[in-house]
Amino acid sequence: MPVNLPEINPASLNTIEGIRLGWAQSNIKHQNRKDLLVVEIADGSAVSGVFTQNRFCAAPVTLCKKHLNAVKSNDITGIKALVINTGNANAGTGEQGMKDAITTCENLSEIMAIPVQSILPFSTGVILEHLPMAKLLAGLPHAVNNLTATNWADAASTIMTTDVAPKAYSTKVSIGAEQVNITGISKGAGMIHPNMATMLGYVATDANIAQPLLDEITKEITNLSFNCISVDGDTSTNDSFIVIATGKSNAPAITNRNSEGFSEVFNGLLETSQYLAKAIIRDGEGATKFITVTVKGALTNEEAKTIGFSIGKSPLVKTAMFASDPNLGRVLAAIGYASRECKSLENLDTTTLELYFGDVLVAEKGGRAASYKEADGQAIMNEAEIDITVELHRGNEEATIWTCDFSYDYVKINAEYRT
Repeated sequence: MPVNLPEINPASLNTIEGIRLGWAQSNIKHQNRKDLLVVEIADGSAVSGVFTQNRFCAAPVTLCKKHLNAVKSNDITGIKALVINTGNANAGTGEQGMKDAITTCENLSEIMAIPVQSILPFSTGVILEHLPMAKLLAGLPHAVNNLTATNWADAASTIMTTDVAPKAYSTKVSIGAEQVNITGISKGAGMIHPNMATMLGYVATDANIAQPLLDEITKEITNLSFNCISVDGDTSTNDSFIVIATGKSNAPAITNRNSEGFSEVFNGLLETSQYLAKAIIRDGEGATKFITVTVKGALTNEEAKTIGFSIGKSPLVKTAMFASDPNLGRVLAAIGYASRECKSLENLDTTTLELYFGDVLVAEKGGRAASYKEADGQAIMNEAEIDITVELHRGNEEATIWTCDFSYDYVKINAEYRT
C-alpha cells in the first residue's frame, strides 16, 4: 500500500471555473475501468507544459509540443482541450503512432467543434504497442458527454496505470479580498526519474496569469517538484506536466513577478505540485518507505541535486532501506561516486562531510561518528518515513529530493507488467 498517502476526499477538490472533465471506459488494456479522460478548457486560458527529455519520446509528446508552439506563433488562439488515455503509451510506434495521435485529436475536434491544433493528446502505459484506435475513438463521445466541473477525483483515477491509489490535491490562496483556486492530479508509480520526473501531471488554477510568465513559472515549479523525485532512476518516454490558468477568478491579473498576488499563486502552485510529486513516490511500485534526502552546504544546486539523486537511485541504498538496515557504507559510497555526473565534485573533501539519519549523526571526518550507536540508526530505519541529510560544508546551496525503497514487489510488478 502507498506510504502515508491519504485517501482522496472528492469534496475537498475545488472546482476550477473554466475547466470541465469527462471520462470513459474504453477497454484499452483492462476491461471495465476508467481509461480515457477529456479535459475541456475555457477560451482565454493560458496553458504551459514541460515534457520528457527521453529521446524516444512518445508521439503524443511530440504532437503536444507542436500544438503548444502553434499557440506561441499565433496560428491558433489557445489550447481548448486535453485528451488522455491509459493502458498504452503510444511510444516507440513510429509513423503510425503519430498518425494515431493526430487521428485522436481530429476526432475530438469534430465532437467538440474546436480546432485540431487546440487539443493536447497524452498517453501512458505499455511502450512499443500501437493504440487500439477503434476502442479509443469509440470512447471519446462518452467522455465528452460526461464533462462536468466536479470530476476531479474520477479524473485522478482515470489516468492511473500501475498506481495503487489516485493522486489529487487542492488549495486556495487569497489576493486581497479575492480567492484563487488551485487543483491538480498526477499519476505515476514506476519509470520515475528526471528529466522531468513524472508520468503525467495536470494542475489548474482560475488565476489570471500572463502566458509568458506561466511558461517561466511552470519550468521553475517542475524543477522544485517533479524534477526532485526518483522511484527507479528511469526517465519515461511520456512524461508530461501541464499547468492551466483559466483567468476566471476576480483576482487581479498577474503579468509579472511584481504583480499583486504573484507570490501567493506561485507558492500555491508549488505546494500543489510538490504534493502530487511526493504522492508518486509514496505510491512508488512496491514502496514501503518514503525517503527524503537533503543535501546542504554545496557549491551549486547541481552538486546538491546530483548527490541527492546518487543516494536516492542507488539500488543498494534502496534495498537496505527496504530491509530497515542502517548500512551507512552504501550511502557514503553513493555520495563518493556522484562525481561521475558532476565534475565539480571531484574535489569533494570527504573529511569535512557529515551524514545524518533523522537527527542522528552517523558519519563525520571521513568515517563513522564517534557518538553513533547502531541502535539509534536502527530506530530511524524502522520508520516508514526516513530523512537523510548530507552536510558538505563547502558552500551555501542545497537541494531536497524524494525517493522510496526497492521491495520484492517492485520486481514482481515490473516482471508482470505486460501480462
